[in-house]
Amino acid sequence: MITEAINAPELTGNWIDHLPEAALLVDAGRDLILSANSAMGRMIGSDRQSLVGTPCTHLFTDQRPQLIAFTEETLFRSHGWSRDFFLQHRDGHTVELEISSSRVGEAETQNVLLLLRDRRQLRTLRERHDANHYHRGGLLEWRRVEELFKDMERENQLILHAVGEGIYGVDAEGRGTFANPAAERMLGWRIDELMGRVLHRVVHHSHADGSLYPLKDCPIYAAFRDASVKRVGEDWFWRKDGSGFPVEYTSTPILDNGHPVGAVVVFRDISARQEAQKELQKALEEVETLKHRLEMENAYLQEELSAEYHFHEIFGQSEAIKAIVRRIGMVAPTDANVLITGESGTGKELIARAIHQSSSRRDRPLIRVNCAAIPKDLFESEFFGHIKGAFTGAVSDRVGRFELADGGTLFLDEVGEIPLELQGKLLRVLQDQQFERVGENNTRAVDVRVIAATNRDLKSEVQEKTFREDLYFRLNVFPIESVPLRRRLEDIPILAQEFLNRACQKFNRPQLALKERDVETLKAYHWPGNVRELENVIERQVITSDGRLDLDLPGPESAARTTPAEVAPARHYSGDLMTEQELRELEKQNLTRALTMSSGRVFGDDGAAAMLGIKPTTLTSRLKKLKIEPREFQVRPE
Repeated sequence: MITEAINAPELTGNWIDHLPEAALLVDAGRDLILSANSAMGRMIGSDRQSLVGTPCTHLFTDQRPQLIAFTEETLFRSHGWSRDFFLQHRDGHTVELEISSSRVGEAETQNVLLLLRDRRQLRTLRERHDANHYHRGGLLEWRRVEELFKDMERENQLILHAVGEGIYGVDAEGRGTFANPAAERMLGWRIDELMGRVLHRVVHHSHADGSLYPLKDCPIYAAFRDASVKRVGEDWFWRKDGSGFPVEYTSTPILDNGHPVGAVVVFRDISARQEAQKELQKALEEVETLKHRLEMENAYLQEELSAEYHFHEIFGQSEAIKAIVRRIGMVAPTDANVLITGESGTGKELIARAIHQSSSRRDRPLIRVNCAAIPKDLFESEFFGHIKGAFTGAVSDRVGRFELADGGTLFLDEVGEIPLELQGKLLRVLQDQQFERVGENNTRAVDVRVIAATNRDLKSEVQEKTFREDLYFRLNVFPIESVPLRRRLEDIPILAQEFLNRACQKFNRPQLALKERDVETLKAYHWPGNVRELENVIERQVITSDGRLDLDLPGPESAARTTPAEVAPARHYSGDLMTEQELRELEKQNLTRALTMSSGRVFGDDGAAAMLGIKPTTLTSRLKKLKIEPREFQVRPE
C-alpha cells in the first residue's frame, strides 16, 4: 500500500519522488502543496519545485468546488478516485485526468496524497489490459458487481423506461451504474455521462442555498453503509446546467450474498407540489385576512343592529320631507360626497342610510363613525387601523373603518367634532382614496363614498378657522338639510301614531290611538329634541298609561316666557319623590359610575351604553348635555 510505504520509517529522503506516477502531497486544510515529484512537473510542463508552497486550487482554477468536495471525501473515507478533473499544460493543451487519492499521516492531520494519470495514456493501456483478460477468459471481481447491476437493468428495462420517477443506481463507491430516461430528463445528463462518476459530486454536492453537502451526511450513502432504506421527503438535486430543483427520494441498498454492493435511488421532482403548497399557503393567508375583515364587519354590523335605530323608513307628507326625498333620489345614484346638516334628533343618520340603500353600493356595508365619541389619540387607529405593536396596547392588527367601508359608504356622524390637527389626514384620504395603517409603511387603496353629518354651523367654524375650508368643500359637494320637527308640524300625527304602534308592540300593551286633542297637544310643543324626543315621549306615555294617553307638554309660549328666575322653588317631600335637580344629579352620578366601570368606553359590548341599556348615540348626547368627557375616565398606562 502507498500509505504504508509513506509511513515506513526506513524510507528516507524525498519519498514522493520515488512514486512512478505524477504525485502531489497536499495539506487540504490549508490548501497548500507540500511536495511534488518530477512526473508531476512533466505533466504540466513546469519545474516541480515551483509548485511547492502554492495553493493546490491554483492548478484547478475552474474546478475549485469539485476539488474541495473530492478532498473532503478522501479525508472522510481515507481514499478516493475521480475522472472529473483536468489540468492545463504550459503549452496550452488540456490534460484529462484520472486521480487516485489517499489520506496520509496522523489522524489529526489533513494531508492528502494525489496520484494523477493522463486519461488518454491510460485508455490505451486499459484496452490492452482488458483484451488480455478476455482472451484468458477471466473477469475481475469488480466486473462481477458491474454485471450484477447490468442484469438488474436488463431485467427491469420496461419498468425503468415506463415510470415517471427518476431512477439511478450507484455501487459501493457511490459511482453511477445505471439510470433511466426519466432521471436523464430531470438531471440533464446523458446516461453514459453518469456511468462511473461519483453521483454525489454530480447531482447532490450542495444544499439548496449553495452550501456544501458533506458526503458523510448523505442519506444515499447511508443506505448501503447501514444496509437500510432511507426515505427523504425534501432535498435538493442539481442539473448539468447548474440549476437545481427540490426532490423527494428513497435510497434502497442492494445486497450481494448479504453484503451491500450499492443502492438504487428513486427520486421525484416536487417543484410543482411545493409551488402548489406556496399558492395554498398564500391563499390561506388571504382567506385568513378576509375572514378577519368579515369578522370585523360582522361585529360592527351586529353592533349597529343592536343600536335599535329610531325608524326604518322616512315618514311624513310635509313639503320639507318631500324635498329631502327628492334630493336623496338625485344624489344616491352618484358617488358624490354628501353633507347632512340639522339639529340633533332630526334623523340625519336615516337620510344617510336612505342614500346608501338607494345607491349601487347597497350590497356593501354602510360603516358609521361617531366622531364625537373617538378619543383624540385613537382617531388614526379608529379610522385607518393599526398593526401589532404600533403603540402601547396594540396587541394585534386592527382593521380601520375606511378599510371596512371599502366598496361601500362611510358615514361620518358629528364630523364637526374632529380635531383641527387631524382634519388634514382625513382630507388626504378623501382626495387620494389611499391611507396607511398606524405603524405601517404599506399604502392601501380603498373605494369609499363619504356621507358626513353635523349639527354645527361649519360655515361659521370655517370663518373662525376651527374647521378646514378645504375639508368643508370636499365634504359639502351635495348638501342636504334635515329639517327640525317644529318646521314640519303636519308630519307629527303620522310619526306619533307610528311610534305609538311600535311602543305598544314593544312593551306588550294594548293598541292605543291618538285623539284629536292629543295631536293638538303634540303640535303645540316646540320639540327641541325633534323626532327623537317625540319617540321618547310616546314610549313614556305607553309605559305609564292605564289604557289612554295623558299628554301634558308645555306650549311654545310658556316655554319662551319661562326664565330661571320665574321657576318656582322645588318642594322637598319626604318619601319617594325627588326634585328635577336631584334627578339630574342622580343621572350624572349614574353615568359617571358607568364610565368608570367601562374605563371611558361608550360603544361596544363592554361599553357604558350597554351597561346602562341605552343606545350609544343617546348616551353621547346626554354626556354632552351634562358636559361629561368620556376620555377623562380612560385608564392610562403608568
